[in-house]
Order: sequence, then C-alpha cells, then structure tokens
Amino acid sequence: MFRKLHDPGANTVTVHVDGHAMTAEAGESVAAVLLRLPEGWSRKTPVSHSPRAPFCMMGVCFECLVEIDGQGSVQACMTPVRDGMRISRQTGRRSLSA
Repeated sequence: MFRKLHDPGANTVTVHVDGHAMTAEAGESVAAVLLRLPEGWSRKTPVSHSPRAPFCMMGVCFECLVEIDGQGSVQACMTPVRDGMRISRQTGRRSLSA
C-alpha cells in the first residue's frame, strides 16, 4: 500500500523487524518502515488481539507502540530509524519484569 516515491540512494540503514532485515532511509520514522510491510500493523490489542497500525503519525494516538531494542511501548511514529535497530511488533499485553 505504501512505498517510497524516491530512491534514497546511499543514505540507507539496515533495521530488523521481527527478525527480518530490511532497508530504511536514514532519518525516517519506524512507523513509516512498518507501513511499507505487507502487514502494516505495529501491535495487537491486549484483549481482542486485533491488529493496530500507525494512525496519527504525530505521537497523539499511541496506536504505533512497538518494542525497540528490548524496550517496550515505544512510539514508532516519533522514533527515527538507526542502523542495526531491532524492532518487534507488540502482540497482546506486555509482561512486567521485577
């Protein structure tokens, strides 16, 4: 559904989404990367497990929460990609660690 309108050229980084490496343009948001995936959701709700995707793209709605480098509930729309970043989509309720 979503794709880049220009070629980012050499200005790319590699990120890992759910263990799969993919190329992203340096400086773009994690949410933009997720929306280009065939299944563009970023999390599943804790109760019904329905998929949710980035919506507002400005940090207001919290629909784009993901786990980045082991830290959960990070807003994908407010986080720029960086080389080697590990992104995991959140599925259901997060567990609390003591």
